[in-house]
Parts: sequence; structure tokens; C-alpha cells
Amino acid sequence: MLDPKKIEEMARQIGAAIPPKFREVADDVEAKVKAVLQAKLSQLDFVSREEFDVQRQVLLRTREKLEALEVQVQQLLAAKAADDQN
Repeated sequence: MLDPKKIEEMARQIGAAIPPKFREVADDVEAKVKAVLQAKLSQLDFVSREEFDVQRQVLLRTREKLEALEVQVQQLLAAKAADDQN
């Protein structure tokens, strides 16, 4: 999920770039920019860094299990081949 604080900061920075004589409408512009940013960013398929790290750990554990299973299969195939020769 996107960090609402980052979106607010981006909207604030855009609002701060408005010339001083337009400062009275800056709050309205900031709110509109924030709404547009939230709407557009929510359409993107992002994951949080935390979720990414969790999935990375799951993938690493799965890879380790797969490698262990591959070793077991090779051992079983070797044992079967040895039995077939006898």
C-alpha cells in the first residue's frame, strides 16, 4: 500500500511551488493534487517494501526446499538405479 504521508508530502511540495499571489487557492490545489495522485497511484500495481521483503523471504525458503527435494530425488534415482543393476 502506498504511504499516505508521502502522497501528502508530494502534494505539499507541488502546492509550495505555486507563486505567492495564488497562495489563497494553494490549499484547494493541494487537495485536488492529492486526490488525483491517490487515484492514479492506487491504479498502479505496487506493493509495499515490507510486503516485498516478506515475499522475498518466502521465495528464498521455497528455493531452499526445492533444492533439498532435488537432492533427494537424485539420491532416490541413484538408489533405484543401483537396485536395478543388482
